[in-house]
Amino acid sequence: MTLQAQLAKNDFVVIGRAGMDFYPDPPGTKTEEAVNFFSSLGGSSANICVALCRLGAQASIVTRVSDDSIGRYCVNQLDHYGVDRTHVRFEGGEYRNSLAVVESRIEDHQSVIYRNGAADFQMDLEDVEGVDYGGFGALITTGTVFAAEPSRSAAFKAFDLAKEAGLPLIFDIDYRPYSWVSAEDAAQTYSRAATYCDVIVGNDVEFGFMAGDYSNGLCKARELAKSTASIVVYKMGELGAITITPENEIRTGIFAVDALKPTGAGDSFMGGFIASFASGYTLEQAVLRGSACAAIVVANVGCAPAMPDNDQLSQFLASHPGATTPA
Repeated sequence: MTLQAQLAKNDFVVIGRAGMDFYPDPPGTKTEEAVNFFSSLGGSSANICVALCRLGAQASIVTRVSDDSIGRYCVNQLDHYGVDRTHVRFEGGEYRNSLAVVESRIEDHQSVIYRNGAADFQMDLEDVEGVDYGGFGALITTGTVFAAEPSRSAAFKAFDLAKEAGLPLIFDIDYRPYSWVSAEDAAQTYSRAATYCDVIVGNDVEFGFMAGDYSNGLCKARELAKSTASIVVYKMGELGAITITPENEIRTGIFAVDALKPTGAGDSFMGGFIASFASGYTLEQAVLRGSACAAIVVANVGCAPAMPDNDQLSQFLASHPGATTPA
């Protein structure tokens, strides 16, 4: 069975964090000058789940949230977006949900992330062993889950269990230095995780980081496509992306928009790309649709609230002149 045929079930189990985002209001306001804020669901894995669900896929998240009002807020938001939370557990004590204070501005943009004592890092073997992986089409995770124990061991156990059930593994590198004890530990752990995975998505900096030399990021991406992965998407910001398979490489551009903020693009891209590929679009079409989703999100306030549905994506593609062609 081909990878696309396996994904066609369009039902995904996603491992990682769900958190709360605060945005100074109105857009353009600096955090230190703000009087009003609005909240939304955040966390890369939760955002990917929302992106998938908005495009007609099903998504179930495996994580822990704090046993307090913030954790309950996140659970309520998951319900709001139709994300299955069967495998979300509450964590008591002093553990807290991640919180991000994110500005809707490009110039001098500030994002402040609070991750001390994060509840999602308490995900353990019991959490991942309770999942019926055979009921899903693929497992998706982001690199943050590997930054601390017991979450790291649990995530690798989930990889093993998903592989045993025949699921493809999809990995968003999503390197966040503040979550890690050392860059060396992160590079080694990411490289280990990548060897498991069928689809790997990251930007040029993240692949360069994994390679140990930022100038060798593309070489690292090509090496993974030749050795273990079926699809590697090497994103280059305004220069577009190179999608690498064992057979060929596809270069695609970006959809130019007046960006309101730089955040949320990666989560939206992943959701749009995977949901589109699972729905039968060609690999190139799926990457372009993912890029369009990213453009929509950076042009609007919030991450989860800005994720487009199929109608919004179709309207954007119909009204936009198209993706720019990278040099």
